[in-house]
Amino acid sequence: MKALKSLNKYLWKYKWYLILGIIFTIISNLFGIIPAQLVRYALDLVIETLDIYYLYNGVSLQSDMYDIFAFSILLYGFLILLMALLKGIFLFLVRQTIIVMSRHIEFELKNDIYAHYQTLPAAFFRRHSTGDLMARISEDVSNVRIYVGPALMYGINLIVLFFLVISYMVSVSPKLTFYVLLPLPVLSVSVYVVNSMIMKRSQEIQKQLSALSTYVQEAFSGIRVIKSFVQENRSNANFQKEAEVFKTKSLGLTKVDAFFYPMIVLLIGLSNILVIYVGGQEIINGRLTPGNITEFILYVNMLTWPVMALGWTTSQIQRAASSQLRINEFLNENTTLVSEKNVSRPLDGKVTFRHVGFVYPDSGIKALHDFDLTVQAGESVAILGTTGSGKSTLAHLLCRLYDPTEGQILIDDVPMKDYEVRGYRRQIGYVPQDVFLFSDSIENNVRFGTEDMPFERIEQAVKDADLYNNIKDFPQGYETMLGERGITLSGGQKQRLSIARAIARDPKILVLDDCLSAVDTNTENIILNNMKRIMDQRTSVIISHRVSSAKLADKIVVLDEGRIVEQGTHTELMALNGAYKELYEKQLISEEV
Repeated sequence: MKALKSLNKYLWKYKWYLILGIIFTIISNLFGIIPAQLVRYALDLVIETLDIYYLYNGVSLQSDMYDIFAFSILLYGFLILLMALLKGIFLFLVRQTIIVMSRHIEFELKNDIYAHYQTLPAAFFRRHSTGDLMARISEDVSNVRIYVGPALMYGINLIVLFFLVISYMVSVSPKLTFYVLLPLPVLSVSVYVVNSMIMKRSQEIQKQLSALSTYVQEAFSGIRVIKSFVQENRSNANFQKEAEVFKTKSLGLTKVDAFFYPMIVLLIGLSNILVIYVGGQEIINGRLTPGNITEFILYVNMLTWPVMALGWTTSQIQRAASSQLRINEFLNENTTLVSEKNVSRPLDGKVTFRHVGFVYPDSGIKALHDFDLTVQAGESVAILGTTGSGKSTLAHLLCRLYDPTEGQILIDDVPMKDYEVRGYRRQIGYVPQDVFLFSDSIENNVRFGTEDMPFERIEQAVKDADLYNNIKDFPQGYETMLGERGITLSGGQKQRLSIARAIARDPKILVLDDCLSAVDTNTENIILNNMKRIMDQRTSVIISHRVSSAKLADKIVVLDEGRIVEQGTHTELMALNGAYKELYEKQLISEEV
């Protein structure tokens, strides 16, 4: 239950919903208890009046007595109906407070989790699958919502009703009350034992659900690959295997849940037997009336539903605790990418790498070794190298998606860690190697990250990225809606749209991470020629495995296994007859072929 303490701040925020819900629960239960007393009075009235009624058999007074008797019974019946109506009204108000409160808490909890996800570093998302993240913000939050809603409502109702009913029962007969409550210790021990089983199985179910969600998300993301390799049957078989494990674990929990109902019915039945047996002896001894026994039976049956709901409530609380534990696991993770001095100012664009080394925290792979480089403000540098040489790692470090594990990066001679993170990133234009577009219009994808970008800038950015003619050919133009991950566009169009998105925000530092790999040489030349104007007076880092992409750069750096092996201008590197010249000649021959 410790995990659920983190929900107290939400309960405190919506305390008036909870307080009113408790008040309405008390009132509704009072209107539920009063009819039992009315039944007692009515039954005792019938028993007492019948004997007198038959004594006056054949006398005119008997008719008057019948009228009074019938009116009294009718009045009791009317009062019982009135109590039932009032109880229904207040039960409605209970749901309008406690259940509404649970929906508010669910809304806020989902927003808090999503907002917290946004603050976590890229390393967190490399460690955890998308399916697991989704399961915690959807299924786990739903379980928590049931706890702060229906489970809490039934729990409060049980406590209030138990207190009120036991008070009335003790006032009538302490001895009979003792026998009625005799089975309760057995119930308490049973609940404790079964709860332990429920907790363990709930955690297993939630873990399996995350695994199932991850598999489904991955399958649908790669549906084109699955179809291309004709692996639909294999994918379906794997899904059935995962679903079978989930079903087996869910059935195991259901079997435990099913144990509550017959156990509680047995205990309630035992209480009724004790009421009738002990109550009968009390009537014989003249200490109680038949109305009292009827009243006690009604009280016992009144407790039946709340006690039966105890099993479900306890199960849901345990599930919620298990889910909240999983939610807290992520909420307790804090980003290491924090600003030390919160420096917030416009950048000039000078970038300095001082003996930077980097090891990926999740894999332990060392991507950079003693990387030392200075790029002056407004200067452009090309980072060349083969796959796995550490090029993209530099882009991640420049965007501060990670911090170096060795050395430091300075921006305008100020350590990058001193800058306010969001303010710094707003001045960076980043085109990732793996293009990601949102399921929105082309215009909104270009405008992404800004609030009031004029359309003229969007259009110019699209022209610079050589995408203007393609957009004109679309029936809806800039309002064309892209599918998931931009699936409606070709690979080259997606890359060019990603470039347009980066340059439209007029960044101080532009990072192009192998962003022209999906376009042909002719389109690459057009984009690079357009980039001359864009890169003017702006620090640019062009990361590529193509030598042709480096021709605009003032400086070229050649990487190999995370180390700088050569650096200089095109002419200087060609004169060295080293790695750059070898790479240049290989690609030149490839293009000629």
